[in-house]
Amino acid sequence: MTSTFSHKQMAVNCFNDVWDYLELSERTKLEEEKMIHLTHSSFYHWTQVEDHTLQNLSIGYWQLSRVYAVLNLGERSFYFAERSLEVSVENDIEPFYIGYAYEALSRSALMIGKTDLSDKYYRLAMDFAQKVHDDNSKEMLVMDLETIK
Repeated sequence: MTSTFSHKQMAVNCFNDVWDYLELSERTKLEEEKMIHLTHSSFYHWTQVEDHTLQNLSIGYWQLSRVYAVLNLGERSFYFAERSLEVSVENDIEPFYIGYAYEALSRSALMIGKTDLSDKYYRLAMDFAQKVHDDNSKEMLVMDLETIK
């Protein structure tokens, strides 16, 4: 049986490895598949860590949404963005994470042709960005939002 520490390390490693693929300007089909598998693996391993937090789940759902958005799989991206928002709002997680859940919803709604909904989520994400106290975190969220429009 794998220890909790191993699950946590695997979750973190997989999460970080996904960013290597996200940062590529072009990916092969194999790299796209690896990115999907790594993202799901990261999320799974977080669920196996006994003391995982709801924030960990919010972030995991957000990363799943981002990966599917990058791969132009809007419906899947939207599904995981909704899950990120549900976990974040239901558990009163910090505004930064709620803002990112709305960012993911705005991005994926635009991909599936729901422009009005995308605009609504964009405004909500910007509203939550203004509630973020850390200037670097606020700037990161706003910069990601600006890539949507």
